[in-house]
Amino acid sequence: MALAMDADPFLEPGALVRHPGRPDWGLGQVQSCIGHRVTVDFEQAGKQALDARTVRLEVVEDGES
Repeated sequence: MALAMDADPFLEPGALVRHPGRPDWGLGQVQSCIGHRVTVDFEQAGKQALDARTVRLEVVEDGES
């Protein structure tokens, strides 16, 4: 499945991320990754379903939050 290969390999449930185009959403935690669909629960925007083909989420390393 080619679409899954496009997703960031660090996007797995529990990973902490930020949406580069929506800094106002705050820190988010990945809830699920199925193919190109990534569901993230953001501090300020709640649960959002995103298309990993159109948005490259920034993975937040421990201590970066």
